[in-house]
Amino acid sequence: MAPQQASNTPTSRLTLFMAFRYLFSRKEKTVINLISWISLAGISVSTTALIVVMSVYNGIGMLTQSLFNVFDPELIIEPTQGKTFRTSQINYDAIIDNKYVANVSEIVEENAWLTLRQAESIVLLRGVDEDYGHASGLDTLLYDGNYLLKQTGNEADVYFMLMGYNIMARLGVNSLTNSPIAVHIPKRGTSAIGFSMDEAFSSGYAYPSGSFLIQEEIDNLYVVTHIDFVRKLMNYESDEVTALALSLHDASKVEPAKKALAETLGEDFTVKDRFQQKPLYYKVFHSERLGVFLILSLIVLISTLNLIASLSLLIINKRRDIATLSALGMQRSQIRQVFFTQGQLIALVGVVAGMLIGLATCLIQQHFGIIKIGANAIIDHFPIAMRVVDFAATFFVVMLLSSLVVHFTVRRAKI
Repeated sequence: MAPQQASNTPTSRLTLFMAFRYLFSRKEKTVINLISWISLAGISVSTTALIVVMSVYNGIGMLTQSLFNVFDPELIIEPTQGKTFRTSQINYDAIIDNKYVANVSEIVEENAWLTLRQAESIVLLRGVDEDYGHASGLDTLLYDGNYLLKQTGNEADVYFMLMGYNIMARLGVNSLTNSPIAVHIPKRGTSAIGFSMDEAFSSGYAYPSGSFLIQEEIDNLYVVTHIDFVRKLMNYESDEVTALALSLHDASKVEPAKKALAETLGEDFTVKDRFQQKPLYYKVFHSERLGVFLILSLIVLISTLNLIASLSLLIINKRRDIATLSALGMQRSQIRQVFFTQGQLIALVGVVAGMLIGLATCLIQQHFGIIKIGANAIIDHFPIAMRVVDFAATFFVVMLLSSLVVHFTVRRAKI
């Protein structure tokens, strides 16, 4: 085996040398060389597009996820069966004292109907405790107004609501509106059909204190208020909740925290991370990302088809060289390997150049934000998030498609 390997090494070097000379020869500037460089440029441009588009898509995905994270805590505890539970019925102190948990917030969430004069809106009313705003970061993301949910009065408590911007627009109010908004929640065990308003709904009043402009799905649906207000409307006990929202000391410890809390709580409760809280969104996001990659890979395939014309013309132009090499004893498979290697060289130089250009483009966009999104956007430029896996996948796909095209072309050529 050793002598055979030694004899193959010079042949491999000769093959690489000849392929390199055919591609980078300075003496011979023909249309064939021009077509080869056009093929290289096509692969480079498609590679750059793949890198840049995937990085922008990653950036947009990360931005959207970060916005959802305001309302989706790192972990949430819900009952396996039923809608509510009481904190006195679980080992609440063990959750608070868990080494992974930084903060625990109580949540009561229910669908509600808001009315103000002739305007109305169906919303998801989320009642939260005093720690929720700081723990989630919602208190720093207000579009206007103040983070105010409750004021204790001499005679009665006054409740306020933070509303999605679109909900405020539907109701025709703003953070300075002094008119109270009526909040109606269906009573448990009743239906609106066949009952009067007072019999079917528990009603209360709250004032708008501010609005948030985060993400369209959130802005169209959520209203945040004090948990005591929702408990009062729902006739819940003082420790009754629909969920517990948990923030962690270290966001990278989600899985061990889930496992530890699940062991503490048992089978009667479910601990969900952000992916489990919005399963449909994350599935759609990953499916779209795969679809974008496949579409761009098709563009790469089209750009590699230029190699067929380039290699076919080169083989025709090098008939004399092929005859000479055959006379010198080079086998047909070795001659084919020369042209196969040249095709791979074109693809390799193209993909490396494209990745470098893509990297430079992404870095420039990251630091200077040259390409703008437009007015009324959360950020003024397209976000970028580069991932090593995208570069590796791009390199693999481009080289694989190029190798298949080159192999098909060389095998079909009459050498």
